[in-house]
Amino acid sequence: MTSEEVQTTRPVPRWLKFCYGLGSVAYGVKDNGLSFFLLIYYNQILGLHATLVGLALLISLLIDGVSDPIVGYVSDRIKTRWGRRHPFMYCSAVPALLCYFYLWNPPLGLSQAALFAYLITLTVTVRLALTFYETPSTALVAEITDSYHQRTNLLSFRFFFGWWGGLTMALLSYGVLLAPTEAYPDGQLNPEGYQAMGLIGGGIIVSAILISALGTHPYIKHLKKPPPPVGGFAITRMWREVKESLSNPSFLYLFIAAIFSAMAAGIVTGLNIYINTYFWEFSSQQIFLTVTTNFLSAAIAVSIATPLSRLLGKKLAAILSSLVAFTLLPLPVLLRLMDVLPANGGEPLYMLLGIPVTPILNVILITNMIDVILIIASSILLTSMIADLVEDSQIETGRRSEGLFFAARTFILKAMSGLGGMISTIILVLSGFPRDAKPGEVAPEILWNLGILYAPLLLCLYAIAIFFLTGYRINQQKHESNLRILSARAKA
Repeated sequence: MTSEEVQTTRPVPRWLKFCYGLGSVAYGVKDNGLSFFLLIYYNQILGLHATLVGLALLISLLIDGVSDPIVGYVSDRIKTRWGRRHPFMYCSAVPALLCYFYLWNPPLGLSQAALFAYLITLTVTVRLALTFYETPSTALVAEITDSYHQRTNLLSFRFFFGWWGGLTMALLSYGVLLAPTEAYPDGQLNPEGYQAMGLIGGGIIVSAILISALGTHPYIKHLKKPPPPVGGFAITRMWREVKESLSNPSFLYLFIAAIFSAMAAGIVTGLNIYINTYFWEFSSQQIFLTVTTNFLSAAIAVSIATPLSRLLGKKLAAILSSLVAFTLLPLPVLLRLMDVLPANGGEPLYMLLGIPVTPILNVILITNMIDVILIIASSILLTSMIADLVEDSQIETGRRSEGLFFAARTFILKAMSGLGGMISTIILVLSGFPRDAKPGEVAPEILWNLGILYAPLLLCLYAIAIFFLTGYRINQQKHESNLRILSARAKA
């Protein structure tokens, strides 16, 4: 039997790929806001101590993370006339809009303790609302198609829209909402921009959720059916089944790798705006330019993920792309610490979109563009590898656990990125980074401390993650063998 014959579902229509992918705009907008802007907004503008911001984000992620496996498990087994996933998707829309808006519009005059409590409450509710959408929605990929390469292609649409959604919001933020004004020459410190971000971002989130849910609704009749019920709901049975499914050896290797890579990603996102604003001393327009180039990176990444999978297999392609990406990411900071890179500022080399590109900005644009291409491609491949665990686990347990596997992945990404975010605030404290800091006025020794704590730690965490990726065992031949076994069982 050829690889093209080993497919138990119909070809995926382009409209379905579009609607499935479009839903990730909601997650991209939410993730962009919480990862890149929330720390500086609550710390530098609202005045909440950096350690308290990091602690609030960590607590909210851990609380939210507990919901992921529960939502995933229930959405694997619930039976409604709207299928297993769509009821959760519809219920998440309005709460996501309201919670995201109020997160960026807190009451005035709150004390440190009250602002801390407010931040925890709103970040928990925002994340819970998006969990009810994102976990069931992402899990659809393993139901829509069983094809080894079609899953990668379908996830390419999801990552494309997720990145473009987040990037569009970032572009709007840096280019319009946080643009310099007479009152705020450093636009990143303008509180009104963040408040508007809450309203616009919330509107985009609810629109993406509803369009995706309604667009994929007609395909419900073609999705997998839930397993026959075994008595009533029981916590002991739920955790026994969760343990059985998540004990899959290949999943455990991916799980451990995700722990370290997500922790590193949390540090990167938590400190990204600090590195750009204070370490490189970029203006909001220059940061706007770095975000703009990521649109091209995302388009290239989604176009190469499936060819890489066909050429090298998902595992090897993911490892190689991750290796290069994770080395490139902290490299400019290390080179600056070694006095290899040009100084900040300087005469522009050329103009791009009307913005002067200095020598150091030119270096960051090039390395960032290559890095983002490889990070997105690697993420697509790794998520597709999660989808291939479904049939491998089904052979051992007799159950399909799409929602559970993707929920476990989401849980570890949230928990460890939250820990990474907490570590980023510790790095700020250990480096002696001041409150109310002005770009160009931070002492060189503090910037040195920031860089030397940041870059080597990232390299270590990413190296450990890549090491564990090598333990994943499912290639195309193994996946197709799993499909044949399941097909034979179904006919028996």
